[in-house]
This record gives sequence, structure tokens and C-alpha cells, in this order.
Amino acid sequence: MADQNIRKVIIIGSGPAAWSAAIYTSRANLEPLVFEGAFTEDNRVKGTLPLGQLALTTEVENFAGFPAGDLTGYFETAFDERKAEELKSTHHKKGVSGPELMELMRKQATNFGTEVITDDVVSCDLSQRPFTLKTLQGKEFQAHTIIIATGARANYLGLESEDRFKNLGVSACAVCDGALPRFRNKPLVVVGGGDSAMEEATFLTKFASTVYIVHRRDEFRASKIMVERALSNEKINVKWNTVIDEVLGDEKQGVTGVRIRSTVDESQTEELDVTGYFAAIGHTPNTDFLDGQVETHPNKYIKWTVPFRTNTSVEGVFAAGDVADDYYKQAISAAGSGCMAALDAERWLAAQGHH
Repeated sequence: MADQNIRKVIIIGSGPAAWSAAIYTSRANLEPLVFEGAFTEDNRVKGTLPLGQLALTTEVENFAGFPAGDLTGYFETAFDERKAEELKSTHHKKGVSGPELMELMRKQATNFGTEVITDDVVSCDLSQRPFTLKTLQGKEFQAHTIIIATGARANYLGLESEDRFKNLGVSACAVCDGALPRFRNKPLVVVGGGDSAMEEATFLTKFASTVYIVHRRDEFRASKIMVERALSNEKINVKWNTVIDEVLGDEKQGVTGVRIRSTVDESQTEELDVTGYFAAIGHTPNTDFLDGQVETHPNKYIKWTVPFRTNTSVEGVFAAGDVADDYYKQAISAAGSGCMAALDAERWLAAQGHH
């Protein structure tokens, strides 16, 4: 039996989609409960700690409303003294950073009465209403509606050196990070052979001097038009039949190069001087806890079952942000869909008589 009253709305996640949904549902007096995730070593390794993918990024230059500027005075008035000092100590005055933007959104949600629990939802029963959720700490909660905003984690090769230089030249989002000063007019490397790798490499040529694509086979699996666009770009240099052996660099400069190894002759290695390494080997939506109870696309992203709405295949369950978006994957579009899911949940509850 659940140890709490039945909640009107439970939101699972803690990125821009989750906090936007929380802001809207709390202002609609739906008293949302947010499970923001747990601080575990497993989540750290997977890149699924609280505050989502943006907590793993640096400057955010493309979220509307945050031009470059000094936010320290804002932090002092928006947060308690301890949190303000914590944010001020790392603020670069260029604009808002990913972690800062998430802390600001989280604060906005809690200001309106959102309840936050720092725990993972590990399983759920969506076969009967109210829905039941179980957490990592072994607690049960029930809800009339659920908004799934658990995002998608970037896939990496899993090298120790790759992990060491995350945010120091290692990235999984060219659109987010490509324009940063460390990558401008410098050689960069993209790992992958699908559409996203072609897209990332082509995008990065706007800023980089050269973009190497490292691919383990002798042909790309990307669509023909994407391959043609990449191969016809004079700034792109493809390293066929090669894999990344190690990301090279130091604490001060971050990434300074990569060592690549031939897949044809393993004794053959080469070092490329680059200041940036972009993993473009896809994303994995964080949906394991659903255990297949919600319909997904073949690539595992949750399917919106009503056009232009956030409804899923289970009535009363809505999905927002990157867990349902394999295309845009931007903070601002995730936030927008969080607002949509909140309004969809609110209307569904009203139709069911749960005011």
C-alpha cells in the first residue's frame, strides 16, 4: 500500500521538461511531486544524475532570455545564501551555464510549492489506476497522472580518458557546444557513422578548421544525402577503418588530441591534434523503469499517440522532453513540451473529475 495520499500528478525527471511541467502544474494547484533522481555512482557513470543533461554542459547560449551577462546579483536574490555562493563560485559571466539554468528552473518550481524527492523511480505499475511507482529507497507512491520527463543519455564509447575530459573538450552535442571558444578555428574529431555523426560534423565545420570523422568501417550507415553533404565538405577529413584508442590531454588544457587505431591492422596507430572530441553514436532514452508498459518507437523513444499532444499509449500518462524527442533534443524544445504535458495532464484530470 502506498505510504502517501494519491497524488494528482507525479513528474519523473529533473531537466527542463520536468521543471517546466512542475511550474505549470504547481501554478494550477495540482501539487506536483517530482522525482529528480538519486545521487548514485551508477547515475554518475551513465550521466543520469539529478538536473539532467544540462548539468553536464557549460555555457548555454541558445536558451532565450539569457543573454551574456553577470548573473551573480540575481543568484543572491533568487537563492538562499549557501546556494547563491555555490553558484557564484563557478559563474563565468558569459551567460547562463547548464547547471545554473537547471538550478534556476528547479527553484522556480519549488517557489510555487512543487515537492521534490531526490530518489529514482525504479519500477511502476501502469496497468491499473491509480498508478503505482516504486523508488530505489523502497517506497511506494500512487498518482492519477504521470509525466515522464526522464530524458535520454548520450552514448559514449566508455573509455576512461573520455570520461576524464567531459566538459574539457569531450562533448556529445555539437549544437550545444560547437560555438564555444575552445573549438573555434581548431581541429575537432567526431566519432560515428550514422546521420547524427554526419550532421554533427557538418555543423562543426562552421567553427572548426578541420573536422575528422573517425569511423570503424569503410562505409557510413548514414543516409546517402547526409553522406554526400559531409564528403563534399572540404573541411571534413574521414579516417576510415579506425577507432579511438584514447583521448589525449591534460587537466590545464583539456583535450589536446586523440590516438586512433586501425581496425584492419591493430598495430597501426596515429595521433590527431584536436581540441574537441564529439561522440555522435546516438542517445538512449531513460525508459528502463517502464518495463515496456508504454509504447515506444523502434529506437526506444516514447511514442506520442495523439498528434501534437504529449499523450502516450497509457491514458493518464504523458511524456515530455528528450525521452519522447529523438529529433530536436534542445533545452528550449524540452521545456516547451514540459508545458504541453502539464496542460495535457491538467485537462485530463479535469475530464476525470480530479480537480
